[in-house]
Amino acid sequence: MIETTQARLTDLLGAAREARELAYAPYSGFAVGAAVLTGDGRIVAGANVENASYPLSVCAERTAIQRAVTEDGSREVVAVAVVSSSGAETWPCGGCRQVIHEFGPAATIVTENADGLPVTRELPDLLPEAFGPGDLPT
Repeated sequence: MIETTQARLTDLLGAAREARELAYAPYSGFAVGAAVLTGDGRIVAGANVENASYPLSVCAERTAIQRAVTEDGSREVVAVAVVSSSGAETWPCGGCRQVIHEFGPAATIVTENADGLPVTRELPDLLPEAFGPGDLPT
């Protein structure tokens, strides 16, 4: 199991910051970058992509996870970093929390505060009593 050391979280935040620069957010102006640390130690990043038909927009966290799954078959998310253009802590939305839970029910989530310092939470604290694969009949 890959550990979420402070150095790994710093690398993850850096990848999220780089991804944020690629965000397509012409409607909200709220650029978000995310990066996931996979079970095999890779870092995969993504940015939010808005659409004029707002519900079709995709969050950065989901973009990063979908890239990890489709590019290399990753099925385990250990940690997720999220940064935005707001200058404040940015946590995953409810939908992204659910997607993170699918691949990393115990994932560490890291963002930055207004001073640029890392702030972490565990996914179970952000999504208590989550619905997941174990809740489906076999």
